[in-house]
Amino acid sequence: MASVERPDPEVGVYVISVAAQLAGLHPQTLRTYERMGLILPQRTGGGGRRYSHRDIEKLRTIAELTASGIGIEGVRRIVELENQAAALAARNEELIAELEATRAALRQALATRGAPRPDNKLPVLRTPDPGQSVVVWRRGR
Repeated sequence: MASVERPDPEVGVYVISVAAQLAGLHPQTLRTYERMGLILPQRTGGGGRRYSHRDIEKLRTIAELTASGIGIEGVRRIVELENQAAALAARNEELIAELEATRAALRQALATRGAPRPDNKLPVLRTPDPGQSVVVWRRGR
């Protein structure tokens, strides 16, 4: 049996009628959400809308929120905050990776220098507790 490849969740493959049906909404509602900036479908060369799997999921979330009694401005704010939270989480992951790389480089530098001397001004290498903050100091040149 041949395996079926799934499209990239970010690639717009659904026309507006199919996207509306998958999201359980009317096509005009999708156009309204687009005008409001809640959803931004990709466009074909001729200007036709193409919705991705992520767009469909976002439309379903918007539909659930409005069905639960949240106004469209509230939905807009929730979507905005979710986007900010996702961006912050991604940035946090980048910073954690950078911190780990810095620690590894510092360990390497300490290992090549030999045993630490009492006049060593390098920071202590330890893994912080989850509830603690990490402060990075840089000296002026």
